[in-house]
Amino acid sequence: MAERDQSFVEGIVKAIVAHPDDVRVDRTVDERGVLLTLNVHVNDIGYVIGKQGQTARAIRTLAKIIGAQNNARVNLKIAEPEGSRGPRRDREESQSQVQEDINTDVVDDLKI
Repeated sequence: MAERDQSFVEGIVKAIVAHPDDVRVDRTVDERGVLLTLNVHVNDIGYVIGKQGQTARAIRTLAKIIGAQNNARVNLKIAEPEGSRGPRRDREESQSQVQEDINTDVVDDLKI
């Protein structure tokens, strides 16, 4: 009965990914509660996270509800698959640099 949260998350994720055989949910219990670590195929990470993280947020909420039914604190960690692109830090940094350049140009134009 204790692994109900693990099998629930696994079932939900297998239903939305293209490679259901590669879905693995590891369950660890410590003094802070239950940690479910979700591992998926590299091509399926977008399906699991969803647009602006909505799917991941929904899965986390459902996992917490299942945990609450069993008087457990459940958290879900989505592991970054090997070979994924990772966060788009370059784009964020380049956008902030462009904004800084625009701000400098505007200030320079205002100087008389």
